[in-house]
Amino acid sequence: MIPVVSATESTSAPHDMGHYLRPGTLQLAALPPLSLYVHLPWCLKKCPYCDFNSHEMRAAELPEQRYLAALMADLEAALPLTWGRTVHSIFIGGGTPSLFSPEAIDHLLSGIRARLRLEAGCEITLEANPGSFEKDRFRAFRGAGVTRLSVGVQSFNDSFLKTLGRVHDSAQALAAVEEAAQAFDTFNLDLMYALPGQTLADVKQDMARALTFSPPHISIYQLTIEPNTFFAKYPPPLPEDDTAYDMLDLITDMTGSAGLQRYEVSAYAAPGHRCFHNLNYWQFGDYLGLGAGAHSKLSFAHRVVRQVRFREPGRYMEQALAGHCLAQDEEVSRADLPFEFMLNALRLKDGFALQLFSERTGLAITTIQAALEQAQAQGLIVRDLARVTPTVRGFDFLSDLQSLFLPKRR
Repeated sequence: MIPVVSATESTSAPHDMGHYLRPGTLQLAALPPLSLYVHLPWCLKKCPYCDFNSHEMRAAELPEQRYLAALMADLEAALPLTWGRTVHSIFIGGGTPSLFSPEAIDHLLSGIRARLRLEAGCEITLEANPGSFEKDRFRAFRGAGVTRLSVGVQSFNDSFLKTLGRVHDSAQALAAVEEAAQAFDTFNLDLMYALPGQTLADVKQDMARALTFSPPHISIYQLTIEPNTFFAKYPPPLPEDDTAYDMLDLITDMTGSAGLQRYEVSAYAAPGHRCFHNLNYWQFGDYLGLGAGAHSKLSFAHRVVRQVRFREPGRYMEQALAGHCLAQDEEVSRADLPFEFMLNALRLKDGFALQLFSERTGLAITTIQAALEQAQAQGLIVRDLARVTPTVRGFDFLSDLQSLFLPKRR
């Protein structure tokens, strides 16, 4: 796991390519697919449950040009680490990226295309908030090159939206989803459940409204109280765990009836509409992260490296434009690699091929043999000679399953 990096931490000198290519203890036969994540860190309002690196700012005050220049400087500095590799997906997240103008997104994507080789038909996702919705804005994002919109609805109920601190109301949410459905061939509808005071009937109503738009993809997350948030300081009363399980069962039943298959703990998709970018994360693929606080995971022939950019936007821009925006640059230890892989791969309903573990970590299957046997004995997975798949129980107790692969510290 990557520790939070203080915005006041001093930067270290960047490594040259020789540092990453030197001999090491791993031997990766091939590099995994590469994705690109771009973080746009500003929101109109910080939600009380949010622990993402987001900062309040009015749209009219966004430093679009300076931030875009910093992103391009960041990318230029990172190019030697990804030289010759193809980018298979781009995800522009935040914050609220749709606060940026379509012209700024067009400029961003043009700069990326000029510097990186993109796969034909590269999936390009932009997170959008109904509170920043304007009638022609989504179509303008499509014109800028975005292929997939992720609309952060969270709920269609005005009362719950107010509790969550969202800046939009249900009417704006409905209008935004309707426009997304018309403007894009594929889009994601982002919802939350187990909200303060929410009942099964409320969840059923939210899901029914969502499904009227025939969304090709739904991501739905249980509200959890994260440290260093407003809700952590003033925790609201949440539904009991058993009620939350019932809510998830209802969601899975309703999405299944609508032709959406659950393919990840929190994701449901129609055939052909799974999110490649997120799948690449879950399959322990590589990603280069640009922007304030962005994380990267990059593989080389003999090592896997994690990086973190400076978190505070002002400092990030200053450091990126000066050519050294990394706050952290560390090699993942052999002992930590199994847990890092399992933390992602076990979120997938279909599990993973055992061969993929060796390909992505450079480690032998024997490294995880004892933990696999323990997980199987506890009824958390099923496996054969080729594949490991979480059971229903394993999905319900995913944290317990993942923890079996934590490194044994001496």
